[in-house]
Amino acid sequence: MFNSIGVIGLGVMGSNIALNMASKGEQVAVYNYTRDLTDQLVAKLDGQSLHPYYEIQDFVQSLEAPRKIFLMVTAGKAIDSVITSLLPHLESGDIIMDGGNSHYVDTERRYDELKPKGISYLGIGVSGGEVGALKGPSIMPGGDKDAYEKVAPILTKIAAKVNEEPCCTYIGPKGSGHFVKMVHNGIEYADMQLIAEAYTFLRERLHLEVNEIA
Repeated sequence: MFNSIGVIGLGVMGSNIALNMASKGEQVAVYNYTRDLTDQLVAKLDGQSLHPYYEIQDFVQSLEAPRKIFLMVTAGKAIDSVITSLLPHLESGDIIMDGGNSHYVDTERRYDELKPKGISYLGIGVSGGEVGALKGPSIMPGGDKDAYEKVAPILTKIAAKVNEEPCCTYIGPKGSGHFVKMVHNGIEYADMQLIAEAYTFLRERLHLEVNEIA
């Protein structure tokens, strides 16, 4: 039996995304460049439908067509390296999803490089941290809509729910998903800094107690 989706990159976020997918009934192939993280995930398995692979060719060949591969790899050169390793084993119609915090300009470059090869590339913003990855993140997909529609049943299944509606909405073409995630992060980190500075002022300059600040 072929796996319905594959996850590459088994740090905390990648492992939790894979566990989330498996908990929703998906058959999930998992692969990591170094086998120690794969072994750690395997040691935690308790009947989940996760299937570890230690060679990237075996990982790719285990996936049903069109292949759906979800990358949870550090943004930057590591993404390009993984794509280079995948390409010899992929076919036209396969789909690569980048679920990391890639800069949208890099996402659009990769989209343009893969499009002539018939490979669809989706830049997917994922928000919610480690717990969200496991229990249900907010998902911001960008890329070709027809490619998104092929992976939407899985993404909407693992996403957070509000009023029974999944927090997963197609954003737009090419790097749109990662652009929106960039804006989201900018707002989030600005809010965090504002809270930290306000707390410091109230505590250290006005000498308020914590319960008074609250």
